[in-house]
Formats: sequence, C-alpha cells, structure tokens
Amino acid sequence: MVRKPLSSLLLLALLAGCATAPPARQPVDDAALRALELLDQRWQAFTDLRTLAEVVLQKGDERQRLTGVLLVKGPDSMRFEALSPFGQPYFLVVVHAGRLIAYDAAKNEALVGPASAETIARVLGLPLDADDLVAVLAGRAAPPKDLRVAELLPPDAAGPSLNLVGAVQRQRVWMDLETGEVRQVEIAGGRVPVMIIYRRDGETPTGFDLDARQAYVTGSVTYRNVVVGAGIDPDRFTLAIPKGAKIQSIR
Repeated sequence: MVRKPLSSLLLLALLAGCATAPPARQPVDDAALRALELLDQRWQAFTDLRTLAEVVLQKGDERQRLTGVLLVKGPDSMRFEALSPFGQPYFLVVVHAGRLIAYDAAKNEALVGPASAETIARVLGLPLDADDLVAVLAGRAAPPKDLRVAELLPPDAAGPSLNLVGAVQRQRVWMDLETGEVRQVEIAGGRVPVMIIYRRDGETPTGFDLDARQAYVTGSVTYRNVVVGAGIDPDRFTLAIPKGAKIQSIR
C-alpha cells in the first residue's frame, strides 16, 4: 500500500477561507484577564515532550493509521518520524527555528519552507502556526500573539471557556479556571473549524481527538510512553536532507 502524507486526508479545505479585516481591540474584563493569565502561565511552563504517537485519520471512507516518534519542544519546535513495521522512518517532519522540512524517504523527496500555518497545513493538515502546533501537541493552548478580544463565556456541557480572537485566528478554549488546564480547544480562521479534545492521565497528556466534521475529517493521536520535561537535545530538531533528494520549496 502506498502511504500518503497526512495532508492527503486533512486537505487544504481546513485552511482556505475568505480574508476578513482584523477585529477591533476590545477591553478585557477582570475575569477574562485572570483566565488568560492562567492559560499563558501554563503554556509558558511547558518545556518538552517525547512519546510514541499513534495517528488515526478518517476522511470519508478513507482511513489512515501510522505510528511514529514525536518530539516536541517549546515554544515552536517539533519532529515526527513515521515508522515502517520494521521500525525504519519513512516520513519525517521537522518544524524548528521558523522552518519546516518534510522528507519522504520512499520517494527521496523533500518539502522545505517557512513554518507558517499554510505550510504546516499542507504537510500535516493542521492550519496552525508553529507555536500553536506545539501547544496542541503538548495538550495546552497558546494565546494569539496579536490578541484583539478575550472574553469568558458561560459554561456549557464542556464547562467554562475563553474566547480569544487574534488578527487572523479565533480560539475557543475550554479550561479549568482554577488550574488553567485545557480540556478542549476549537480553532477557527479558515473555512472549517477544527475541534481538539485532549486526553490525560493526571497531569500527563495521553493524546487528543480531532474533529473537522464539516470537511468529513475525524481522527485521533494517542501517546504511549510519554516523557515530559526531561530535556531534548536541540540537534534532534535538525534534519539533513540526503544528497540527491528532490527538493521542492513551499509557501
């Protein structure tokens, strides 16, 4: 069976949308400010995570399952190596220092470009900037850099939530208002919103479920043998493209 990049299932429909003017900045009341500070403190406290990750994606009738090694380091570095049944990496993705490199070993082809929401969506299917991607993989939420609106919404079935609107993206974050722990987050800014629902074992993230049902996409990422805060050598986030590989620039 020919393996496909993750983006073949999640598609660029998650990203495409009509450009709109950024919303005007609004005052933030005390309750929303306290929640925002808790959220940011928890995000700033994250250092690193390493785990074996099992990824399952469903797009219509098409289903893909793969297992790989995931390394995540705050604020914006990630490496994923999809492994063959024999334990050899066949598809590698690195996001680090503002750059993205994806290498398909079977085809000896690489994609190289800036680590933007557009390129990350093209390779991994998630329309997230590098720090937002790391936050999702870490089971947290990174407040938008250019925050325009922050408001605490009344509790629903999933509990209280914080609505955060940046210049180009909106997040609704369901969280514990005492600890800042994130339960789930909805990320919008393109044609189709993406809902992430986290799973945990106490303080340790054990993965998340993904729902972009308007694009007929659902999925899950399950962590095994999770190690948090043990430190990761920065060299692990470099990827040397083999000599002779076909390189394509993406933006």
